[in-house]
Amino acid sequence: MKRLLPILLLLFSIFNSSAQPQLALLKYGGGGDWYANPTSLKNLIAFCNQDQQMGLQPQAATVEVGSAELFNYPFVHMTGHGNVLFSDREVQNLRTYLIGGGFLHIDDNYGMREFVVPQMKRVFPELEFVELPFTHPVYHQKYDFPNGLPKIHEHDNLPPKGYGLIWEGRLVCFFTWECDLGDGWEDPDVHNDSPQTRQKALRMGSNIVRYAFTQ
Repeated sequence: MKRLLPILLLLFSIFNSSAQPQLALLKYGGGGDWYANPTSLKNLIAFCNQDQQMGLQPQAATVEVGSAELFNYPFVHMTGHGNVLFSDREVQNLRTYLIGGGFLHIDDNYGMREFVVPQMKRVFPELEFVELPFTHPVYHQKYDFPNGLPKIHEHDNLPPKGYGLIWEGRLVCFFTWECDLGDGWEDPDVHNDSPQTRQKALRMGSNIVRYAFTQ
């Protein structure tokens, strides 16, 4: 019963707070720019609603790692370039949220990996990030990505990788690296991306949201 309690609390919060689920941006400490890509979630939500009628609230929320409000959001997005630091209380709160049914998407905006991976190891010391195979359902929702993540921006001439933390058979955290999905979701005048590149980013993003809501 103790293991079921976080799940029940999360479901109650989600389905009673609003008829429309809301995505959230994760605010974290350590000095990293958690606020990077300010227009990305807004555009991803609009795409999900227009393209797939997901019925999401049009504006994303901002939520702190250690806040009780975290449990109001079934999908939380995290991004940035620099340092990430969780307090012990935040580690426990994030763990409870993820075990209880929440989903975290971490999008490395370049230079984040060396900081966020050790912090997620504190959240799940018993787990390791594993690279998801290209056959994983997250790559095959409405849109098929047979070669995995699309490459949106080039940094180190490395292929994009998608890693996951899997708790008791469920993907609770999806970490996209060397990909820059969030950049591809931003307003067209922010980055000099082609419409085709932006479409790839938005389609992959919508796959992640749909997967998180249906797995």
